[in-house]
Amino acid sequence: MASSTTTFISSASFFCRTAHPKSSLANFKRKDHEHILTSSFLDPTAFTLTLSSSITTPMGLRRLPCRVNCAAASPSSTLPAALLFDCDGVLVDTEKDGHRISFNETFQERELGVTWDVDLYGELLKIGGGKERMTAYFNQTGWPAKAPSSEEERKFFIASLHKRKTELFMALIEKRLLPLRPGVAKLIDQALSQGVNVAVCSTSNEKAVSAIVSNLLGPERAEKIKIFAGDVVPRKKPDPAIYLLAASTLGVESSRCVVVEDSAIGLAAAKAAGMKCIVTKSGYTADEDFLNADAVFDFIGDPPEERFDLAFCGSLLEKQYVS
Repeated sequence: MASSTTTFISSASFFCRTAHPKSSLANFKRKDHEHILTSSFLDPTAFTLTLSSSITTPMGLRRLPCRVNCAAASPSSTLPAALLFDCDGVLVDTEKDGHRISFNETFQERELGVTWDVDLYGELLKIGGGKERMTAYFNQTGWPAKAPSSEEERKFFIASLHKRKTELFMALIEKRLLPLRPGVAKLIDQALSQGVNVAVCSTSNEKAVSAIVSNLLGPERAEKIKIFAGDVVPRKKPDPAIYLLAASTLGVESSRCVVVEDSAIGLAAAKAAGMKCIVTKSGYTADEDFLNADAVFDFIGDPPEERFDLAFCGSLLEKQYVS
């Protein structure tokens, strides 16, 4: 009796370098195996994937060449219940020329003798939260001479530094010296026009996040966007607390949420919350491990350089079967 094979493909299995028709590479995860697939776009809505894979058939395990014809994500009737954005690195690429500069200005004002260069700050970003970042740095390198000695007093010292740093950062945002990343406003407008909940979930200070949303997205959008930020949860990313709080507050199921993140710790938080996650890589995170992401892009993008849209986000919630 002739054997037959059915291949299951989930949209969550694709890591897209780009959605442009000339894209040539995508990663595909199948159970505990990882395959690299070459893709040849026949037109903007269809492509062919070729791989060699171990496929189980009624005759046993064999190594067979397998050619899979798939349709690229087409407009879908499925919409996320909520679209949740990280802030720094997703809405705006703020870290290197925003937060880092503001930290250094604060350290200089307080005469602490501390400067975070570009590479050092990239390492510190692996720690979620500005107050937590400073505390970890001082614990490792030694506390400045002007810092208090008791643990309780040091908490107030760190809080005062962070408050001043936030003021300096907000001044940068209010001057609009840091622009929105491409496609952010477009994707938010698509979601709001379709009645999809939109929220920003960030480890940054709530005032700083609100300043970015109101100044760069405008008051009309801002009044429709819920913000979850800073110390609204006791544990920062990669803990899923902030995303679970967002889903609970918005009254939606975690499994119906799509998150847009830029970092490995943000991705870990989103997946731990049971949500789909698209990564848009930023300056500091381009080389991080995103194998667990549902999709990876350089940015969201506006036409004609658009990488994905709301329909693509909805397609991640649907399982696709091809034979």
